[in-house]
Amino acid sequence: MRIRRILAAGIATAALAGLGLTGAATAQGAPSDVSPSQCREGGGVPRIDLPGNPCVGGMYDGQAVD
Repeated sequence: MRIRRILAAGIATAALAGLGLTGAATAQGAPSDVSPSQCREGGGVPRIDLPGNPCVGGMYDGQAVD
């Protein structure tokens, strides 16, 4: 009987830990696009002449400018 309780507690702990990991993974997600003004305000330069239209430098470095 005691083994069943220990096993059930271990399974429940593993399940909750798994949910915590998947929640953290989905919370980050992919970086979103920034506007040209957001790029400038963050200290970067919107380079729409480069492939992928990146924001170069600053807080949004490497993110796409929409």
